[in-house]
Amino acid sequence: MIVAAVVAVLGAGMVYLYVQGADDRAQAEQAPVEVLKVIAQIEPGETLADAQAEQKVELQPVPSEQVLAGALTSVGDLGAQVALQRIFVGEQVTASKFGSAGEQDALTLDDGEIAISVTLSDTGRVAGFVNPGAEVALFFNGPVGPGGDEGVRVLLPSVKIIAVGQTTVTTATTTTAAGAQTVEDLPKTLITLGLKQADAQKVMFASTRGELVFGLKNEKSKVRPGQGVTIQNLFG
Repeated sequence: MIVAAVVAVLGAGMVYLYVQGADDRAQAEQAPVEVLKVIAQIEPGETLADAQAEQKVELQPVPSEQVLAGALTSVGDLGAQVALQRIFVGEQVTASKFGSAGEQDALTLDDGEIAISVTLSDTGRVAGFVNPGAEVALFFNGPVGPGGDEGVRVLLPSVKIIAVGQTTVTTATTTTAAGAQTVEDLPKTLITLGLKQADAQKVMFASTRGELVFGLKNEKSKVRPGQGVTIQNLFG
């Protein structure tokens, strides 16, 4: 009886320690970490030191699980380096976004890749969180069903972003059933991708048949090709 009681107590203690450890790990993942974030747009060629002097960056708390690789907590030794592309308000300041003067136009391609560019809306490019070096899933919004039904489907599960270009504003006019017209300004940004030839051809073709949308990934993201979603299986 005594042995059984001791075993029970030890077992309960081990369960408590395991649960407590799991809680501690979960809290650690949610604990905020202060990193530099952009509060006023940084232009290509602008040094990080100048951006700081003009109060374009400041330390802000970010949940630890959302901190990007290479996120900076201070300017440090990178003050003299320049922004390699336009950096938008709300973005985390990472070392990969800055480099030596003259590097802005350099593209890094893996063996066998070619660079192509696509133009995406703010929602299509995850509202400014897609930066050079990021990995995204590429979705196609258009005719994907066997009968040409409109839907959404994974076009490429993994694509590397190698450059983010200029943002321009276009206008779109929509007409309601009553005949009223609404004009809307739509920011569009040029994004350059590094792709194998076969994948580049898919992207070029898809861009003329529908809308391309990025899904930003991290090391734990899981994206698999499939039949996609149409009105036929939306609620299935």
